[in-house]
Amino acid sequence: MRDDKKLLSQTFWEISLLRIIVISITYVIFLIFLFFVQEYQSYYFYQSILILSAGLDISWFFMGMEDFKKTVLRNIVLKVLSLIVIFIFIKSQNDLGLYILVINTSALLSNLVLWPYLKIYINKPCLKKLNIIKHLIPSLTLFLPQIATQVYLVLNKTMLGYMTNVQNSGYYENTDKLIKIVLAIVTATGTVMLPRMANIFSSGNYQLINKSIRQSFDFVSFISIPMAFGLASVADKFSIWFFGKEFAITGQLIPILSIVIILIGWSNVLGMQYLLPTNQTKYFTISVTVGALVNLFLNVFFIKLFGIFGAIWATVISECTVTLVQLYYVKNNVNISRLFIGVWKYALSAGIMFIAVRSLNNWMTGSLICFIIQGMVGAIIYVVLVIILRAPIILQFFQVKEKFINRK
Repeated sequence: MRDDKKLLSQTFWEISLLRIIVISITYVIFLIFLFFVQEYQSYYFYQSILILSAGLDISWFFMGMEDFKKTVLRNIVLKVLSLIVIFIFIKSQNDLGLYILVINTSALLSNLVLWPYLKIYINKPCLKKLNIIKHLIPSLTLFLPQIATQVYLVLNKTMLGYMTNVQNSGYYENTDKLIKIVLAIVTATGTVMLPRMANIFSSGNYQLINKSIRQSFDFVSFISIPMAFGLASVADKFSIWFFGKEFAITGQLIPILSIVIILIGWSNVLGMQYLLPTNQTKYFTISVTVGALVNLFLNVFFIKLFGIFGAIWATVISECTVTLVQLYYVKNNVNISRLFIGVWKYALSAGIMFIAVRSLNNWMTGSLICFIIQGMVGAIIYVVLVIILRAPIILQFFQVKEKFINRK
């Protein structure tokens, strides 16, 4: 499609118009809700800018065109500018409304600045020829796994707060936030690979799809396994430095929840980079829904028996379930054993790295400079061991290097 400007233009305007209509309806419903709310009404209104921002978001188009430079650049520039504004004008807790306004206006502007670049790729819309209805069912199909994903985000904290106390919910949320920061790096490959895989699939080159999935899975294993082990090795002191002494218990939670860094990394490859681009959305939805149901079921029993640790383990098991279900659905088209061929080498290297960094962490103080030193030592140990074990990523590295040299 992206090679046919006429078809690309029509599809873009159809999807964009559908988004604007849905967002407009949503915004009206939100305003009606706002009419009946008295407390924090102004804050809710400032937050509603995000709804409008979502309607004008066309970053998905540039990702589909594999033009990541524009989206990354605008994010960096506007986030830096918003940070400067915050430091200049936000002085106390009384400026909360202004803070919300700055953050959300920044998000709105970051979406608006992309629109002028559209003329490079698409033509002006012809409203009479647009057919938005044909995109409604596919959009709803993709919306279902989003709902299931939101269940993941909210369910644990809500049930934990209800069945134990709000304090445990706060411990879980902070632990989850830290894991999500690391996961953003791991899952970034999904954003890059999804449009590429969809384009390869449309060309019918299934052999290249399988090769790309193997390489992506191996790369994600290469970065996610040491990140999980590394975070676990410094968790006790890092949690106190990062969150404060009152959140010391998160040092016990992080090593357990860090397992999901690996699991979500793998499911991101299988789901976002294979099932979705190859029109197997149904199986992706099933995997996420099953994971959410497992999470709900385990929470009921685990939280009652083990408290916050039960919620953490329920999350790990549910993410494991998602990955296993996706492996089941891809096994007929993808060689599963070849996906995991290098995993033991990364795990062994990361395990030795864990022991070394943990030893350093035991006698070093919990300061930023110490964590940087531990991170550098851990990275050197890990990379050296991966090279010694001749892991698959090393072969990939030399192949990429050779292609780069040949281009010159």
